[in-house]
Amino acid sequence: MSKMSDKPEISNAEFEVLDVLWDDHPATSSEVVSRLNDKKDWHEKTVKTLLGRLIKKEVLGFEKQQRQYLYYPLIAREDYTRKETTNFVSRLFKGKIAPMVAGFANQNSLSKQDVNELKALIKEWEENND
Repeated sequence: MSKMSDKPEISNAEFEVLDVLWDDHPATSSEVVSRLNDKKDWHEKTVKTLLGRLIKKEVLGFEKQQRQYLYYPLIAREDYTRKETTNFVSRLFKGKIAPMVAGFANQNSLSKQDVNELKALIKEWEENND
């Protein structure tokens, strides 16, 4: 899979399609439609349009197998998540993590588990960056 840094923006609808392919690939368009219909009521044409956009953006690849196309992601979920997280923090918090976490904490949006995971991440970072 390629790096996400040079890939174009992905819309929310395109992300939904990509997400089902990250979960299990390769898949035919019919399989993608079926998986998406558990959450969305999208027409097959809509899904095929989204698949085509993702291919054009070089986010998905495909191979023809007899009369069907099998689709698969060309980017890793982790690369996409990293890029989107960086963009989000840069855009909304000027690249600073603390104000974002403080915002969640002030709204009581952090669970005890979230806090414990953050503490563990900070501890690991301190051990590796001293």
